[in-house]
Amino acid sequence: MPSLFVYQGPDQGTLFDLEEGTSGVGRDAANQIQLHDTEVSRRHAEIRYDGTATIVADLASSNGTFVNGHRINQEHELTSGDQLFIGGTKMLFTDPAEELPEDLSDKIDIVNRGQAENSRIVRSMSQEAGSEILNFDPDSAASPWLARARSNLQIMYRTALAVSHTLDIDQLLNRIMQLIFEWVEADRGCIMLLDQQSKALTPKVRRNRQGFTSSEKLAISKTILDYVLQHNEGVLTSDARQDERWDSAVSIVQMGIREAICVPMQGRYDVVGVIYIDTSTSPQRVIQQRGHQNKFTDEHLKLMIAIAHQAALAVEDTRYYSAMMQAERLAAVGQTIAMLSHHIKNILQGISGGSYLIEAGLAQHDENIVRKGWKMVEGNQGRISALVLDMLTFSKEREPEPVPSDLNQVVGDVIDLLQARAEELKVTIDWQPAEEMPILTFDPEGIHRSVLNIVTNAVDACDERPDGRVTVSTHYLPEESLARILVEDNGIGISAEDIDKIFTIFVSNKGGRGTGLGLPVSQKILKEHGGDIRVTSTPGQGSCFTLELPAMLPAPSVRETAAGNVEKL
Repeated sequence: MPSLFVYQGPDQGTLFDLEEGTSGVGRDAANQIQLHDTEVSRRHAEIRYDGTATIVADLASSNGTFVNGHRINQEHELTSGDQLFIGGTKMLFTDPAEELPEDLSDKIDIVNRGQAENSRIVRSMSQEAGSEILNFDPDSAASPWLARARSNLQIMYRTALAVSHTLDIDQLLNRIMQLIFEWVEADRGCIMLLDQQSKALTPKVRRNRQGFTSSEKLAISKTILDYVLQHNEGVLTSDARQDERWDSAVSIVQMGIREAICVPMQGRYDVVGVIYIDTSTSPQRVIQQRGHQNKFTDEHLKLMIAIAHQAALAVEDTRYYSAMMQAERLAAVGQTIAMLSHHIKNILQGISGGSYLIEAGLAQHDENIVRKGWKMVEGNQGRISALVLDMLTFSKEREPEPVPSDLNQVVGDVIDLLQARAEELKVTIDWQPAEEMPILTFDPEGIHRSVLNIVTNAVDACDERPDGRVTVSTHYLPEESLARILVEDNGIGISAEDIDKIFTIFVSNKGGRGTGLGLPVSQKILKEHGGDIRVTSTPGQGSCFTLELPAMLPAPSVRETAAGNVEKL
C-alpha cells in the first residue's frame, strides 16, 4: 500500500496510508489527509490511487502543490521516493510495489568449499589500508592537474566518511567545519541552517583559524547571504571594494573582508543552509593589500560547493531519520496507552463491582456480602500491582542483584502464593523440588517474578480443563553448570504460528485477563541472568516452559553462612 510520510511541518512524524480511491488533502477535517498547516488551503489537493498508479492533483490552491521542488500545473503521477510539498509541509511518497527487488535466487548460487577448490584468497585489505591510495606527496605527482585531482578526491572521501559516521547534526557540522579549515586557508568560518518553520538562518557552528584570535562577533554580509539563497549559487568575493556585484554592499568593505566564499547547502530538493568562510583584515589594510595574491580560487569554490552538498544530504537524512524515530515512538506510545487503558479499565470495573458489594453489605449489615466485595477489590488490587511491576521491569534496564539464595525456596514461595487461585479454578499444582539443590547466587526477587508469571499463565491455561494440572519442578545440572525450572501444564496449548510471538510485548492469548507483559518480562529477567526460556507446546494437550539460569555457586565462606541461614529458616 502506498503512503505519505510527513518529515517536515506541524504534522511531522505522521504516516498516511493511501487507500484505493480519492483522498482529499487540506486543512479541513473532511479531508482523508488533514494537515494542520496554516499555509495549506482547506481543500488543497487530492490524491487518486487506482491500485497501480498514484496521481496528485492541485485543486486551484493559493500556494500551489510541488513535487520534487517543481510546481505542478494540474496533476502529476507520483513515483516512489518523490517529495510532495504542500504549504510548509513536506512529505515523502513511498510505494512498496515499485520497490520489490528482483528475485535473483535462480541466477546466483553460493557454492560450498568443495565445489570451488580452485579458489583461494591471495590478499586481504582493510578499509583503512584501501584509503591509502588517496595519500600522496604533491612533489611526486606527475602533473599539477593530477595533484589537484588526487587532493580533491581525498577531501571528498574524508567528507563522505565524516557524514556517514554520525546522526548528530551538531557533531556532523563541527566535523565538516574542522575538515574545511584543514583544506582551505580561511581565517573565519561558520555554518548556518535554515529553520524549518521560520526559514530564518540559524548559526550552528563557528570556527577561527588556529592562531587567529578575535573576540568580535563574526559579522556576515546580508548581501552575500541573500544572493546565495535567492540564486542558489555559491559565490567567491575577492577585494570586495572592486567587485561590481557588491558595489552597494558597503558592509562588506567596512568589515574588512578581503576574500569570502559562501555556498548553499543544496540537498536533494531544497536548500537547508549555507557555509561561509572568509579572510579578514582591518579596513585600513584592505587598500594596502590590493596587490596581494588571493587565497581563494575557483577550485576552492567548486570544492566548497561539493562539500556543502554532501553536508546537506547528511542533514536531510538525519532529519528524516529523526522524524521516522519520532513516528515510531509515537506509534509505540499510542499502542502502549491503548493496551494499558484496556487492562486498567477492566481492573477498575472489578474494583467498582467490589466496592458496590461492600456498600450493599454494609447497608444490609451482611458480613458475607462485604467479604465477597472485599475479595473482589483485593484481587483487582493485586492485578494492578502486578501490571505496574511488569511495566517497570520491562521498561527499565537493570542489573540483577545476585545473593546466595535457595532456588527451591523461591519457587516454593510462588507455589504457595498461587495455591488459592489454583483451587478457585479447580487446577492442581504438583510441586517437585530437586532433592539436591545447592545454594546458588542469583537475584531472588527477579527469579520469583519470572517464575510467578510463567506459573500464573500455566494455571490460567488449565482453567477450562476438568482435570487441570500444573507440574512445577526444579533441577540442578552440575555437569552443565545450569539450574532448570520446568513448568508443565495440560491446558489449551499454543499453536505453531503463535509460539514465536508469545514473547512479544502486548501479545496475549488470555483475552481480557492477559496484559501481554508477563512472558516478555520473564524472558528479560532470565536473559539478565545469562539464561533463557524455551517453550514446547501441542494445541489441546498442553505446554512446557523451561527456565534456565547459570548455576553459580557462592564463595566457600559465603556458602557455609548461607547454608546455615537456610537451615535456620
